[in-house]
Amino acid sequence: MTFELQTFVDIDATPERVWQVLTDLPAYSQWNPFITHAEGTFAVGERLSLSLPPVNAFLRVTLRPTVLEVTPCRRLLLRSRQSRLGVPGLFDAEHTFTLTLHDGGVRLLEEQRLRGLLVALMARPLNRRRLPALAAMNAALKDRSEGRSATILPG
Repeated sequence: MTFELQTFVDIDATPERVWQVLTDLPAYSQWNPFITHAEGTFAVGERLSLSLPPVNAFLRVTLRPTVLEVTPCRRLLLRSRQSRLGVPGLFDAEHTFTLTLHDGGVRLLEEQRLRGLLVALMARPLNRRRLPALAAMNAALKDRSEGRSATILPG
C-alpha cells in the first residue's frame, strides 16, 4: 500500500535563505517542532540522524534517512527504510522538499510517500498526527526564514 501526505507554505524570503535554514541541521533544535535534534550532511549517499518528539515515556523515535538528491535551492529527497526483525518492505518513506519561486518569494512543497505492509495499519494515525506536525514545521521554517522568531513548545 502507498500513502501520501502533502503540505506547502509560502515564504517571503529568497530561495537561498530558505535553503540555508532548511539545510542547517544543527540549528533544527532552535526552531523545528517536528525534528528536535538533527545531525549529518545533506550530500547524496549520506545518512542523517533525525530525532522526533517522544511518542511516550518509553518510545523515542530517531530516523536515519539516506539522502538521495540534493539540488541546491530547489530540492531535497530523503528515504527511510524500516526493516525491523529482518523483514524488508514493512515501512519505507520518501520525504521531498521542493522550493519554487512564487509571488516574489518561495513556495516550499513538502511531500511524504509511505509504502509497505504496515502503512495500511498506520494510515489513519499518520494522517491525523503527521500532517499537523509537518504543517507546524513548515510554519516554523517560514518564521525562521522570514527573520521572525518562533516559540517551540515542549512536546
